[in-house]
Amino acid sequence: MASFQGTKINPKNFHISQLKFYLILVPMAIFMALPILYIFTTAFKPINELFAWPPQFLVYEPTFKNFIDLFNLTSSTGVPMTRYLFNSIIISVIVVFASIFVSSLAGYALSKLNFKLKKSLSTLNDIAIIFVGASVIIPRYLVIQSLGLVDNFLVHIIPGLAIPVGLFLIKQFIDQIPNELIEAAKIDGASEFEVYLHVILPLIKPALATIAIVSFQGVWNNTEISTLYIHDETMKTFAFYMSTLTTQANTVAGQGMAAAASLIMFVPNLIIFIILQKNVMDTMAHSGMK
Repeated sequence: MASFQGTKINPKNFHISQLKFYLILVPMAIFMALPILYIFTTAFKPINELFAWPPQFLVYEPTFKNFIDLFNLTSSTGVPMTRYLFNSIIISVIVVFASIFVSSLAGYALSKLNFKLKKSLSTLNDIAIIFVGASVIIPRYLVIQSLGLVDNFLVHIIPGLAIPVGLFLIKQFIDQIPNELIEAAKIDGASEFEVYLHVILPLIKPALATIAIVSFQGVWNNTEISTLYIHDETMKTFAFYMSTLTTQANTVAGQGMAAAASLIMFVPNLIIFIILQKNVMDTMAHSGMK
């Protein structure tokens, strides 16, 4: 035991004992960063480097031509690219904040309130996690059509408010908040909504950040809604526009614009995940997910 005196298992500053971890983690981190580097370099490649053989990983003569062509190109209906981008930004912002509110409020109700059909609703949400989007395309279309949301801007927003996995994570997080804390707030005169607003929300910030990432990625990258439910070109999203680039222009010229559009699509996801990734780890640690 004496030989271990004064030695910390996890020292705050660099220690020679940590070197073995760096030898494994640094090469792994570099390897995992290669796809990100490739997305950035490809967006700035001129046409001759995009189709070079053998393929080039790095860009040797970077150019902004791909981005200029992307912003100058209009669809067959004359809608500018900035319109698609504006639609995606507005939809993403609304869906992120609205889904956080809906998921957190529903999670609080399913976790801490007592009402009829509580267990049944919780079970239905758990079952909904099993189904992938492709398996419910037909019933979803019938529901959206019956609600009169076809060719309506709200069709981008309303389906994105219900995130089964988000509700599950938040409920699991709230389950670990002591009931005594809620009862103390009610004794002090707080209503149910005040308990939710001033007690629950500050304690589940990591889970809220996780929902923000999940909902943003889901709506930002979504092309299904614009393809199936929207006919008006001015209401379609940037993700849909990006998927049509190689058909609007010829296939060769469209590759450069598609690479630039891919970078624009990727950067917001990267930034949000970098900012909130610590909260994602905290959520997984406290939600019962293994």
